Amino acid sequence: MSEAFHILAIDQGTTSTRATVFDNSARARATAQIELTQLYPRPGWVEHDPEELWQGVVATCREALAAADGPIAAIGVANQRETTVLWERATGRPVHNAIVWQDRRTAELCEHWHAEGLAEFVAQRTGLIIDPYFSASKIRWLLDSEPDLRERARSGEILFGTIDSFLLWRLTSGRRHATDITNASRTMLFDIHRLAWGVDLLEAFGIPSAMLPEVLDTDADYGSTPRELFGAAIPIAGIAGDQQAAMIGQACFRPGMVKTTYGTGAFALLNIGREPVASRHRLVTTIAYRLGGETSYALEGSIFVAGAAVKWLRDRVGAISAAAEAATLAARADPRQRLYLVPGFAGLGAPYWTPAARGALIGLTAECGLPEIARAALEAVGYQTRDLVDAMAADAGTVAATLRVDGGMATSDWTMQFIADILPVIVERPISIETTAWGAAYVAGLSRSFYPEPETMISRWVPERRFVPDMPPAEREERYGGWRRAVAGVLAAAPPISVAPSP
Repeated sequence: MSEAFHILAIDQGTTSTRATVFDNSARARATAQIELTQLYPRPGWVEHDPEELWQGVVATCREALAAADGPIAAIGVANQRETTVLWERATGRPVHNAIVWQDRRTAELCEHWHAEGLAEFVAQRTGLIIDPYFSASKIRWLLDSEPDLRERARSGEILFGTIDSFLLWRLTSGRRHATDITNASRTMLFDIHRLAWGVDLLEAFGIPSAMLPEVLDTDADYGSTPRELFGAAIPIAGIAGDQQAAMIGQACFRPGMVKTTYGTGAFALLNIGREPVASRHRLVTTIAYRLGGETSYALEGSIFVAGAAVKWLRDRVGAISAAAEAATLAARADPRQRLYLVPGFAGLGAPYWTPAARGALIGLTAECGLPEIARAALEAVGYQTRDLVDAMAADAGTVAATLRVDGGMATSDWTMQFIADILPVIVERPISIETTAWGAAYVAGLSRSFYPEPETMISRWVPERRFVPDMPPAEREERYGGWRRAVAGVLAAAPPISVAPSP
């Protein structure tokens, strides 16, 4: 293929949308980004305006394309997962704001499903844990929100999609209602063994099958854009949930390889190969990707608050004016203090799965100030990462020698060094931390025979920097022991969730 051809990657995230044009050497030739408004209708509720989201995708794509210096061979899409949209088939109009993956409004419904004894059934079929994080309870809440919505969904008038499906519908002018297999595996409705929607799951949750998208491989043909959208009909040649896209972008194609993405939340994925393995330590089993007709699986641990804690420092505490200042402030902290921030702003994810948990600062003394609070916020990311990596090691029976990192927080040398120290493991940061966008571009380019096979990409991956553990073992375990006690206190203080009668 000509050197002039490029791939457009759409990276639609929780707090922003980015469009990047890559060439055949994986170099970013042009990029554009726009912030996405976070809507908080009630405590614990998080929404996005789907129309704002769509307009941001169009605007960033047009800006990046205008700056590129060659024709576009294909589009790849990476997206925030689990976030749920319902829209009208006839008009494409959303019937409600998107309910974001962080949203906790369905905690009571999930507790009801637990009380009905569905947890083991769900885990066996989907590899997931019943939690408001996943899409199923969000769909059910939306269907229950309007009297006629469920009947309209049964008749096929109302469609469901995670963000990839909604964008695909718009990108193809309503010609394709589909999702990729990685996003489907995050809905709590998809059987990861049969690789199909679970009819028994749909019946258990009261969700009509007529509203669901077609499930395709990660590197499938997803149709093309109309000429009038971007000036040419461009094939959409790959879709992946953002964390799986980052795993692909980090070339974690072999079993035993681990990556963690540090964005709004943090997400660790361990490649476990061609067969799903049930977690015994409250991780989830998910589909890593399906390329060339072959499915690979991963164990995943999800941290709900990572970069969001830095945002809290900036926007709520007023400790910093820019995210990059957090590490500078933390470096001024008294290292003798043992202050712990347990960031349960949206409950706690893996391995605790406690949606009712709330945040806490534990260990305050009169000598603690903003530097100590900033340090606690950054250290919490490291402690939570260790929670996940320890659980992965227990499930897999082996300890990873290295951890590949990406996302906005990965630029913080202070934070990455603390993660290396507290695990302990060698942390490897790539030359470009925007591996989610590159993963989406790679899948699209691979499907068009534009980029080489995965094994070649493994050999080409090189770190920009390696962070080597340097903390004395006794201090490491003393610090981590304090974290575990702090979390235990938060879990003990979490209010019980009342279970309403069956809807």
